[in-house]
Amino acid sequence: MLTATMVVATVPVTDLDQAKRFYGETLGLTALWENPVSVRYRCGEHSELSIFKRPPVETVHTLAHFEVDDIEAAVADLDAKGVTFLDYTEGPLVTTGHIAQLGPARAAWFTDPDGNTLGLRQG
Repeated sequence: MLTATMVVATVPVTDLDQAKRFYGETLGLTALWENPVSVRYRCGEHSELSIFKRPPVETVHTLAHFEVDDIEAAVADLDAKGVTFLDYTEGPLVTTGHIAQLGPARAAWFTDPDGNTLGLRQG
């Protein structure tokens, strides 16, 4: 059985400086350490996220999501900072004000400067 003290989401980026501004300044994550090809951030009390430099890759799914207490406030804050949200009008997901209802939970998705999909989830 696999046991771990923590699972860390790892996100590929092509421009480390641009990604550091997005994850550190726009998202407000706290940098824990960095080296020439990656940066590790704290996300809340028990989670971390790493970004690492690599050639362009295509991702078509959510790489990580952030559990939030107030999704409307989180969406409004990021929207005001120019974050690009993904809105859906058809299929199983329909967003209103960038937020979709998923059973008892609500979620929203946005992209980083490399087009990686990240999410917010409440509930």
